[in-house]
Amino acid sequence: MADIQNFLDTIKAGYTFKGESYKIGCAMLDGAVVDGADVLMPLKTLNRHGLIAGATGTGKTKTLQVLAEGLSDASVPVLLMDIKGDMSGIAAAGTVNDKITDRCQKLHIEYKPTAYPADLLTLSHEKGVRLRATVSEFGPVLLSKILGLNDTQGGLVAMIYKYCDDNKLPLLDLKDFIKVLQYVSNEGKAELQKTYGNISTSSIGTILRKVVELQQQGAEVFFGEKSFEVEDLMRINDDGKGMISIVRVTDLQDRPKLFSTFMLQLLAELYATCPEEGDMEKPKLVMFIDEAHLIFQEANDALLQQIETIVKLIRSKGIGIYFCTQNPMDVPASVLAQLGLKIQHALRAFTAADRKVIKQTSENYPETSFYKTEDLIMQLGIGEALVTILNEKGIPTPLVHCMLRAPQSRMDVLTDGEIDNLISKSKIAGKYNTVVDSESAYEILTDKLNDAAKREAAQQEQEAEEKQTRKSTTKEKGFFDNPTVKSMTRTAGNQIVRGLLGVLGLGGRGRSRKWRFGRGGWDRRQRRRGSGRRRCSGRCGGG
Repeated sequence: MADIQNFLDTIKAGYTFKGESYKIGCAMLDGAVVDGADVLMPLKTLNRHGLIAGATGTGKTKTLQVLAEGLSDASVPVLLMDIKGDMSGIAAAGTVNDKITDRCQKLHIEYKPTAYPADLLTLSHEKGVRLRATVSEFGPVLLSKILGLNDTQGGLVAMIYKYCDDNKLPLLDLKDFIKVLQYVSNEGKAELQKTYGNISTSSIGTILRKVVELQQQGAEVFFGEKSFEVEDLMRINDDGKGMISIVRVTDLQDRPKLFSTFMLQLLAELYATCPEEGDMEKPKLVMFIDEAHLIFQEANDALLQQIETIVKLIRSKGIGIYFCTQNPMDVPASVLAQLGLKIQHALRAFTAADRKVIKQTSENYPETSFYKTEDLIMQLGIGEALVTILNEKGIPTPLVHCMLRAPQSRMDVLTDGEIDNLISKSKIAGKYNTVVDSESAYEILTDKLNDAAKREAAQQEQEAEEKQTRKSTTKEKGFFDNPTVKSMTRTAGNQIVRGLLGVLGLGGRGRSRKWRFGRGGWDRRQRRRGSGRRRCSGRCGGG
């Protein structure tokens, strides 16, 4: 009895808050619920991020649903990443059954089936409000990190962004970016090198291949207009409840790069858009990322660093981020260290590696004299979890074995008819589901290249006409106007003159002179008479 009273006093002291809070369940000791040991969640510290972990079928998704309902009731908007497709039921009222009734009696709460205000959003061709972002909004740094580029390639991407800004070439979708890459590696290479420096064709080729890889994962659907405004994620309905925006990403399980691209862009946009708030009585927005391992499994070091930085800094904007995954080790240690709330559902140990993970997980929680954490993690029932959160002073609360309350909304998916009805009533569907294809870099560069091709064709045609005109003019000239004939005439005349001048001799005393045409022109050579006795060649017999 003393142990129970000590336990009850510890829980009440650790989970009693001055500000607004929300009951998520009751504490358990030795497998039984302890009356009066309510586990409350303070709204003031929900911007300190959190983790919901546990094996398949242990109730993680329903816990996420319970937290989203409590936040909506407190007028806090919620963003849910629904990777499995089982969160849409939050928009419909739940149904009572014996299990729910029994749980509510143990927790001393009343079950009220409730449908919560929700919007269905989509990144692909699924039904819902379309989420898009432009390439320009990503910026060169974020885009380079997503593509996994090195510093040289990233610098080239930054130069391309600068060129597009200077020349008013809007980068809206991937076809714009691809067109610019093709242009700067061919027709526009000389233009860019003159203003911005040398361009490596091999680097351009690498960037282009990375973009095509992203395009193959369906990113072309995500990039474009109309760009989604983050203010539409922070709406309150007419009844004062926070809107729950459910992003349906069920078809992105095999395309983790697109999912991580969207998540990082959204976090960056939220951080850039929202002003500094400091400590608030309750957050402006809470985001739940189901199957969070999809973000991290394909992320390179640069991307992980970016996520870690945003998680650290976005808290001051009044935004909380909660990762939901099967194994806590799926979340990098640098990110895990930033998560104030931890709700750990059961883990199963089938191998030595599993037992090692369970031991490491148990060491992440505050020490307690009431539980043997390492053993209890494997014994938790469905809808039960180990819970620790941050109190209003930022201090971790005592670790507690908690029986969680059941969701008041439907614990199942909506039918196709219900989804169509929900989308038709959405206040933002008409704003974002209209296709917009504004004039951008692709159209501007295509027109520029087409004009250049037309000018070149016209110039070639003009040169061909001038050449044909010269040929016709040559045929109409006289015989002696022909250059070849003129050359032959000059040659014949020179030969006649040389012949005449070559036979003209000028006599003089004692010597004979003769003019001759040589290499240097006309010269006069002298022929000396022989002096003395003439030698005989032998015929005269002389000496």
